[in-house]
Amino acid sequence: MTTRKLPQFGNTARSYDLVPGWAKLPAHLEFGYTHGIVVDQQDNVYVFHTGKPSIFKFDQTGEFQAAWGEEFEGGAHGFYLHKEHNSEYLFITDTARGNVVKMDLSGNHLLTLGTPDRPDLYNEELKYIPTDVAVSANGDIFVSDGYGQSWIHHYTAAGEYIRSWGGKGTELGQLNCPHGISIDVRSGIEEVYVADRGNHRIQVFTLQGNFKRVIVDDMDQPCSFYYHGEELFFPDLNSRVTIFDKNDRLICHLGEDQQAYKQTGWPNLPKSYYCDNKFSSPHGVCVDSKGSVYIAEWIIDGRVTKLTLA
Repeated sequence: MTTRKLPQFGNTARSYDLVPGWAKLPAHLEFGYTHGIVVDQQDNVYVFHTGKPSIFKFDQTGEFQAAWGEEFEGGAHGFYLHKEHNSEYLFITDTARGNVVKMDLSGNHLLTLGTPDRPDLYNEELKYIPTDVAVSANGDIFVSDGYGQSWIHHYTAAGEYIRSWGGKGTELGQLNCPHGISIDVRSGIEEVYVADRGNHRIQVFTLQGNFKRVIVDDMDQPCSFYYHGEELFFPDLNSRVTIFDKNDRLICHLGEDQQAYKQTGWPNLPKSYYCDNKFSSPHGVCVDSKGSVYIAEWIIDGRVTKLTLA
């Protein structure tokens, strides 16, 4: 008798095994589009999706723990967990309501940021639609207006406006759907990484918004970022998850399917199309303390995958 081998991901440099059927949802709950996924210090996993309620919490084995966030139905998008003063907080973006919310892990709202007071950038026709949030070591908040006018907005920890940079375009320093944003500290200094998705690149800035460099190799449509040690993980909407080393050089792609995003009707393809070892539309990624990887995909009824180191 032979044992069926679990699907594997990666290459000879790095490989992972699939954990089948990891997220165990109660019968009365269901996913909407699964946009964001984060993990806390106890390796609990939180999924941010467009259904109601919009935040589901699981333990590392996939057992359901809690749900909240009815107020984000239909707009749940960017999802970032930040450690601050020995506590952890969730920062979210809501594309339907055009705001950013900071909350504790019980769902209590602590801060809300609406449209920046920049009438030169926003009006009835020029909408503000934030897609992601990052927080620097001093608590400053950085917001990417990915689905609006392609600006980055910088605030103090208290929500006071500081500056903006970017604007729509293809030149270096300009952006086209800055879908994800994060603070990278791997070099020993803080840098702002922006997933300039519409331009098929990552741009790197100082905390003051000054352009530093651009990364264009081994990516297509980067969505967001997650740092684990010296490695950078990012979901590529065009059907794969990518891992870079500390020098932003490719370690491997996970679950790559170069046909999925080319299919009619993508991302909502027939269920018969999906394969356990292939991704269709990765939108969020995180890594727990054991190196296990969790992926959320942009699919109407959600898809969440857990991978463990092989």
